[in-house]
Amino acid sequence: MIDWHRPIEWLTQGEQRWRHLGLLMLGLGLTFALALISWVGTCGFYGCPSTAQIQAFRPSEGSRVLDRSGKPIGRLTYVRRINVPVASVPRSVRAAFIATEDRRFYYHGGVDWRSAGRALARNLSEISVREGFSTITMQLVRNAFLPHLSSERSLRRKLIELELARRLERTLTKQQILETYLNILYLGNGAYGVEAASRDLFGKGVGRLSLAEAATLAGLAKGPSLYAPRRHPDRARARRDLVLSLMAQEGYITAELAARTRQEPLRLAQAERRPPQNRSDALDPIRQAVDSVLSRDAATAGDLVVHSTLDAEAQQAAERAVRIQGAAIQRQAPRSRSKAEIEGAVVALDPRTGEIRALVGGRRSVRRGFNRALAARRQPGSAFKPFVYAAALAAGYSPATILDDSPVEIEDVGRIWRPENFGGEYGGQLTLRRALMRSANAATVRLSQAVGEKRVAELAHRSGIQSRMDAVPSLALGALEVTPLELVAAYAPFANGGVRVQPSIVSRIEAADGTVLWRAPARETEQVLGRAEAFQITSMLQSVVDGGTGRVVRRMGVRGPVAGKTGTTNNGADVWFIGYTPTLVAGFWFGYDSPRPISANASGGRLAAPAWATFYLDGWHERSPTGSWRPPAGLIERSIDASNGELANEWCPDTQREWFKDGTEPTSICRTHNAPLLDQLEELGRKIGKVLERIFEGL
Repeated sequence: MIDWHRPIEWLTQGEQRWRHLGLLMLGLGLTFALALISWVGTCGFYGCPSTAQIQAFRPSEGSRVLDRSGKPIGRLTYVRRINVPVASVPRSVRAAFIATEDRRFYYHGGVDWRSAGRALARNLSEISVREGFSTITMQLVRNAFLPHLSSERSLRRKLIELELARRLERTLTKQQILETYLNILYLGNGAYGVEAASRDLFGKGVGRLSLAEAATLAGLAKGPSLYAPRRHPDRARARRDLVLSLMAQEGYITAELAARTRQEPLRLAQAERRPPQNRSDALDPIRQAVDSVLSRDAATAGDLVVHSTLDAEAQQAAERAVRIQGAAIQRQAPRSRSKAEIEGAVVALDPRTGEIRALVGGRRSVRRGFNRALAARRQPGSAFKPFVYAAALAAGYSPATILDDSPVEIEDVGRIWRPENFGGEYGGQLTLRRALMRSANAATVRLSQAVGEKRVAELAHRSGIQSRMDAVPSLALGALEVTPLELVAAYAPFANGGVRVQPSIVSRIEAADGTVLWRAPARETEQVLGRAEAFQITSMLQSVVDGGTGRVVRRMGVRGPVAGKTGTTNNGADVWFIGYTPTLVAGFWFGYDSPRPISANASGGRLAAPAWATFYLDGWHERSPTGSWRPPAGLIERSIDASNGELANEWCPDTQREWFKDGTEPTSICRTHNAPLLDQLEELGRKIGKVLERIFEGL
């Protein structure tokens, strides 16, 4: 029997299959549409800028760096752009760009669909991309928000451009869009925006441009290199004339005016505008600090205002002092085949806070170059000695303690070490103060051994020297390697009453609108040296400047409270001077990058101290507060004989006012200096006369 229902069932099953297939296709289509909408709406899943980000966007002029009082130091990124409000841009310039780049700018919502249709039709007919339809809004999107896709010609980029253009038109007014566009546009020769390009090409601001110059400027938007007026004047003029024709066509100018203007020659400024770039060595560590504290946000934060701790005047004076003194030392140095140059470095900071006031890494500033102030590890020589004397003071010695400054032999790991004094001169019996004034090597080595090299190293480490220090006899004479920043920071406790400081170079970072993005945290303090010992070592180092190895500072005219120490390595490869006041501690270093003797009799007092004095006189005007470096409570004042440390009598020729911790003051009166013989005989006669007078009275 024939089953007639079977074919009907088969047909019915086919219809169901097609229905299921249609539903599947519809579902896939909806999924694809939703995915596309989501993809476009999130700008390719990269995340579209928010309304607030769009409104806050400003073309970069380079993040500014200000000194501690708000004076400009330089820019973290150098951008040849000068943003100007659209109201300052002449109508002729605005009209030239609109007529050339987007004639229906005021009539579309970000995308000119008429131009898009025309471009699509032509491209399909040519079977290639022959015409685009980018509006001013879309060009702004590409330059401002899609720089990572600017070189990509793809459907992906175009779809994201369309979405962002729509968002810009809803968020900003036409005038705001035009203003940002005119400021962000690249117009060749490294110039961004109409103001910078106008100054570069015509030597004047955009507000003073003629019609011909406005057309020339607008003609560059299509191809800044192709139509560069200085390199291709014929092309630039032809492009200018085309812009004038388009302006007439759109009704911005009359045909007669366009024709007259086309007759004008192409007039350009004789020289390109190259604003001076600040190449201060201090900018690199500031860049690093900003990148460190803002981390990933640094790349997207836009233009920043970085408030540094630097002092602009001090920075310039430090750079000048290194450059001039470095050249002077170079002239004294013997010539060599290597033609190596003497280099220098400076670190100056506030001993009260650790804030860096000046930083110089070499005689010539090179961006991202080797910064000797931060990275050069050199032996400090005698500039390390104050840590030996400070450790001795903390161990119970006094400035009047007597040291033996005669030739010395030290057994060091199976060998005999014989440290010599500079120039081979020895002072015999010296007080601590006199030994430090004279930078006596033999006396210092004996003192270090008596106190203990380990105790000296611990104090230097606590004060701020992070480099490795071996507790060996040669440590007393600076046999270690430190950076200038370490050494200068470690001197700060001497100046501030014994408190360690942490060097810093940025105080706060702000966005372009003034929003504070980061502020330096409050500093923790650590007492590493007693206030009494800090006062005593400072008083001793004042003697170094007043009459010791650093006396050139006084001879050059520096007045007021100043303490410091010279430093010279054994072979004269490094010379130092670390000087400080209550408001500033600064260190100068000079030497070759590959260590070798600088010159005959090179010394820190002769070569480095003059640079310090010049820097201080020219660049530092913050005088010491009243009452600075007063002796702390508990110290006892005595007048002593400067040569033997005993209490001075009326016949001592050289006395010193000295301060002692209780129990360390001398008790014996000077027995070295007595009255002259005649005075002694007269005194003896008076005493005999008094005795005889009493005898006669008794009779």
